[in-house]
Amino acid sequence: MDNLNKTPVIIDCDPGIDDAMMLALAFSRPELDIKLVTIEAGNLSTDKTTYNALSFLTYIGQEVEVARGLEQPIFRTLEVAEDIHGEGGLGNVKWADPTLKESDRTAITAMCEILLASEQPVIIVATGPLTNIGALLLAHPEVKPKIKLISWMGGAAVGGNMSTTAEFNSYVDPHATELVFRSGVPIMMSGLDVTHKAYITREEMAKLRTLGTPFAEKAADMMKFYTFTQSQTPFHPPHFEEQIRVHDVCAVAALVAPELFQGDDYYVEIELEGRLTAGSTIVDYANKTGKTPNAKVLHSVDREGFVELFFEACTIMGEKLLEK
Repeated sequence: MDNLNKTPVIIDCDPGIDDAMMLALAFSRPELDIKLVTIEAGNLSTDKTTYNALSFLTYIGQEVEVARGLEQPIFRTLEVAEDIHGEGGLGNVKWADPTLKESDRTAITAMCEILLASEQPVIIVATGPLTNIGALLLAHPEVKPKIKLISWMGGAAVGGNMSTTAEFNSYVDPHATELVFRSGVPIMMSGLDVTHKAYITREEMAKLRTLGTPFAEKAADMMKFYTFTQSQTPFHPPHFEEQIRVHDVCAVAALVAPELFQGDDYYVEIELEGRLTAGSTIVDYANKTGKTPNAKVLHSVDREGFVELFFEACTIMGEKLLEK
């Protein structure tokens, strides 16, 4: 596919088990021209998330710029999720000793320069706290016209996983989330409302090993670890032991297969300081504020189609690596 017919994309992430699977989907799609991967603290420290990105991208053979971003939320103390992703962040799987090198540019500089130089509007896929994106928009508002869409995995209209109302990525840096949602840039929010429905069953995941590739084996091992840790979280829904959520994959899946997802436009506000609700994404379902919607909030997914898309990506990635 000619680059002129591809969609330029910047990926901002905090790998993370489901971030790795999101990267696999993104790099398996010929319609996406991934210009940059930026890294931040979230699931783990930036040292660990940067290493994990370099390790995974080395394994899947991608020569892409990887730029380190901010190490702390804008105002809050960083809270990580090693209890979910493991101390190293990718479960019990080692992907590769990185040969891909970290960029000399910071994430904010790299994003700004790539956006301003792009002839086409760029989609930003964000699957961690919005620290880097918030800082970018605050420091360089001139890039806003260059951003076609921010596809974010984060937030929740109903029910959180860090508190009764707040989802992890928004909870970690609510001030950055607010900056992004107030920016005027188009946003598509893949919150827990949809990601909890985009699950893979244990039986389906067992079929991953039947693909017969080292990539599929490693992915299955990583997801097995994820299944156990997710089922131990205090706010997990019923049946988590049998249903694996690959949350971050939704932010890419909704771009490449929009027909699988349903959502509506709403005005979303971010709670910054509430004792019980900090980091909550407040979705104005009933238009009580009278404000113009600032985000498309996804709420439903064709789960079978989503699983098929995920397995297709794993198949493509595994076969590509065998050819090398």
